[in-house]
Amino acid sequence: MRLTNSNRFRPLCRILLTALTGLLATATFAQSVEPSPADLRLVPQNEAQIKLSFAPVVKQVAPAVVNVYASRKVVRRQRVSPFMEDPFFRRFFGQPGGRPSQPRERVESSLGSGVIISADGTVITNHHVIKGADEVRVALSDRREFDADIVLMDERTDLAVLKIREEGPFEHVSFASSDSLEVGDIVLAIGNPFGVGQTVTQGIVSALARTQVGVTDFQFFIQTDAAINPGNSGGALVDMTGNLVGINTAIFSRSGGSNGIGFAIPAHMARFVAQAADQGGKVRRPWLGATVQMVNAEIAEALSLDRPQGVLVTAVFDGSPAHEAGLEVSDLVIAIEGKEVVDPNSFGYRFATKMIGETSEFRIVREGQEVSLSVPLVPAPETVPRDTRQLREYSPFEGTTIMNLSPAVAEEIGLEGVFEGVVIAAVSRGGAANQVGMRPGDIIRVVNSKKVESTRMLEAITKTPPRVWRLEIERDGKVSKLEVR
Repeated sequence: MRLTNSNRFRPLCRILLTALTGLLATATFAQSVEPSPADLRLVPQNEAQIKLSFAPVVKQVAPAVVNVYASRKVVRRQRVSPFMEDPFFRRFFGQPGGRPSQPRERVESSLGSGVIISADGTVITNHHVIKGADEVRVALSDRREFDADIVLMDERTDLAVLKIREEGPFEHVSFASSDSLEVGDIVLAIGNPFGVGQTVTQGIVSALARTQVGVTDFQFFIQTDAAINPGNSGGALVDMTGNLVGINTAIFSRSGGSNGIGFAIPAHMARFVAQAADQGGKVRRPWLGATVQMVNAEIAEALSLDRPQGVLVTAVFDGSPAHEAGLEVSDLVIAIEGKEVVDPNSFGYRFATKMIGETSEFRIVREGQEVSLSVPLVPAPETVPRDTRQLREYSPFEGTTIMNLSPAVAEEIGLEGVFEGVVIAAVSRGGAANQVGMRPGDIIRVVNSKKVESTRMLEAITKTPPRVWRLEIERDGKVSKLEVR
């Protein structure tokens, strides 16, 4: 082996040593400086980091996410020519036994998703998934199927609660605090899109408190870019701890598929409806007895506000909880239970998810000063019997279900500030009222110059029909006049 004299490399070694000393000094200085967000982006350093996965969360949650199959029987009657009343014509045109054709019955089905929220088999899903269903079945991720009973349906929140008939225990998920979510948090959506089977998609929380969605009466949605498609309705939106933060319910799409804009009902609302199902099967919301409006830039300037915020009280009704608490017209409500209120939808969501029997803390601004008020949470009173009636006589109201208005009925239907008169609670598809264009929530004020004061009075009017019907109908605070012949 040939040895090489190292003296010839001493100048090079000194250069390298100087460079290394400079690098060490730079590194020492860098450690004393706060790292920028870009510096925190790390390349995986080992195989374990490369294999990071959402699989543990999915394994935890997937057994609690079910497919929901709803079916209903629909009877369709065929229009029959008057000639078919004659047995000869019936026999000539091939009717068996010379009898008129029987109504045809077919089964309509819908498919969605649901989430088991307790070990006894309680399932929460969307109202629109099981609307009108005669039978409901749920299928678990392990392919077992069970019949389920409908415990509660709440169209105003688009939520429903089911109960699996089989005895548990069942795998279930726990509710998270949806108020703790932040934009940018990672979430997983689990459901059964297009009926292909249980599917998991991942995304982030794109926005909170979306209010211009138009799906439910309480507009306060979590927006996510996790892919949500038809069939995902009623499925789970979970956080990285495997807890339920929302119920997937709607998408914004022109094609019918996911465009990265999906909406979920917050877990706070879902828990409220589930508790109502557990406490008697009826949603009882607190009644405020006041109306509010949005604060725009002009109102903010008139109130000497730096920016639009809160909601402005426009009316307070005598004897209501709002009146008892001391709420006044022109008060600005800026927070409920310390949670910011930005518009009437967020105000309604915050107040409607409070439990009866408690109190709610309002933070208001009155004459430039912040004040706290405690509002008692009580149900709306039924000041007059609702006297529900179905109108079947031929008239513009044929096919309607009507009620006498009271604060309780107004709260159930979703009307604000209207507590007397007769309201349409439902409209059947085949009736004359549907053809005329009447809708649930319409208030019948006048019929042929007679003020309608009760359901009994309106039913009596329909039994002696005039040649011309002149109606005054109130909808969304506006009265329209209508003539029907």
